[in-house]
Amino acid sequence: MFYLFILMLERGGLIIILAYILMNIPYFKNLLGNRRKASTMVQLIVVFGLFALISNFTGVEIGQNQIKMDQPFTDLSSHSSLANTRVLTIGVSGLIGGPIIGVGVGLISGIIRYFQGGIDAYVYVISSILVGLFSGVYGLKSIRKNAFPKVREGLIIGAAMEVVQMMCILLLSSYFQEAVDLVKFIGLPMILTNSIGTGIFLSIIDSTLRQEEQTRAVQTHDVFQLANETMPYFRSGMNEESCTQAAKIIQKLIKVSAVSITNKDSILAHVGAASDHHVPSKKIVTNLSKEVLRTGEIKEVHSHQEIGCDHPDCPLEAAIVIPLKSQGKTVGTLKMYFTDASKLTFVERQLAEGLATIFSSQIELGEMELQSQLLQDAEIKSLQAQVNPHFFFNTINTISALIRIDSEKAREMLLQLSTFFRSNLQGARTNVIPLEKELLQVEAYTKLEQARFPDRYQIEMNIENGLNNILLPPFMIQILVENAFKHAFRNRRMDNLVQVTVNKIDNDILVSVQDNGYGIEKNRLGKLGKESVSSERGTGSALENLNKRLISLFGDRAKLNFESSEKGTIIICKIPYQGMEG
Repeated sequence: MFYLFILMLERGGLIIILAYILMNIPYFKNLLGNRRKASTMVQLIVVFGLFALISNFTGVEIGQNQIKMDQPFTDLSSHSSLANTRVLTIGVSGLIGGPIIGVGVGLISGIIRYFQGGIDAYVYVISSILVGLFSGVYGLKSIRKNAFPKVREGLIIGAAMEVVQMMCILLLSSYFQEAVDLVKFIGLPMILTNSIGTGIFLSIIDSTLRQEEQTRAVQTHDVFQLANETMPYFRSGMNEESCTQAAKIIQKLIKVSAVSITNKDSILAHVGAASDHHVPSKKIVTNLSKEVLRTGEIKEVHSHQEIGCDHPDCPLEAAIVIPLKSQGKTVGTLKMYFTDASKLTFVERQLAEGLATIFSSQIELGEMELQSQLLQDAEIKSLQAQVNPHFFFNTINTISALIRIDSEKAREMLLQLSTFFRSNLQGARTNVIPLEKELLQVEAYTKLEQARFPDRYQIEMNIENGLNNILLPPFMIQILVENAFKHAFRNRRMDNLVQVTVNKIDNDILVSVQDNGYGIEKNRLGKLGKESVSSERGTGSALENLNKRLISLFGDRAKLNFESSEKGTIIICKIPYQGMEG
């Protein structure tokens, strides 16, 4: 009995080896992931049917409770039986594929066994079908969960299926006593062999899938890390500096011999082997890159000649070239080189295809962000341009009126106007200016207004120390002061005070302009800064434009806030702290 157990383990080992080989074939692993499809079921029946064929023809002939022959054979004597691993292959097929596959493999195995002959050969057709059915029904539980039975379940079910076969031999055989003797002789070795074999088969499946999941997890982590680290460089545009940094990261994480990035005409970066002649700013030298730029398709080569580099000492022996695209057009290439051609495998090909999509998306997003920023800057410049004529014409009218009355004062006002517009032109070229320059504009504007209306307006500046170099949008404070002068006091000639306050609170700058005027009507208050509000002395477009600029630059949190009562109005704005070094 012990010798038979050893022989059965040998036969089971052959099936296990074949299972291990099978689980390392990607096509078979894909089949296991689609077990419910009819085409997959047919293919699995064929595969496990071949296993059953091998199991039958590598069995051990048993006659008169003795091992008669332990070599492969096809025919049995009329009073012999066969100990084999047929139940192992049928049971595993049912556990993996369900009752249809289990019964199909059982029928194939039973028919083969029937034609091998021996005593009561028909019994094994029936037992094979029952084993396939029972194991398949149990396997449905795992299939519905898109999983596989556990190893412990395999050990139990494997033993149980062999017990089913032993019961069939006892109940269906024509010679009961011979059946009892046969079961006593082969029962325990075959139950143990089938149990161990089924458990090992399932453990191979489980460990292979776990290893694949772990590999995918590691690869996914590496790809995410790669995408995260290269994102700032690809999104900042394709230039030598950004592409060199991106190439260094790619070579480090993917561990290839060299990485090169090109635009449509020249090499932008080359890191690693062959960097002595594949140098930035040089025209593209390889025919391979030119072909990818022309076709827009990934190319893979495995020889120095196919790369197409003319340098005699070039160490590069294999390469995969990825087209980098933006809005459907090829704008450059990413090349991964290998000094050992055997290192370029199917895995690298799949990785390259994924990276092509990621990097192309990053480049396209960078271009979209650039276009959006240009559009935003153009809108801000347009809003700033709308402010300048508004103040300019008011000042010219004031100077024109003073020329006849007080030419010296008109002269001083022209100098102030010159100073104001010099700063104004500088401010129009940028989205932010230092607070110090903004205050000079406010001072020039205030003097121009006070020259026109002596003693009518008073202005107080409450500026926190150390904030002269903070950055804020040009004309911001000047517009708020001008708005107060024009609208807050109506026709009141005395005691008109405007207070400008600038403080730093945590990481924000709080700017407020407060007046002691008559306040704003409630029906107008909610519209200010959001739309043009007509009045006797203007349209309110200056506040609307300023509010749009603030939101464009800093988001909704920087919008103007209005508080008003019969005692006056305060306009508050909070912008992020940003110094000249920013």
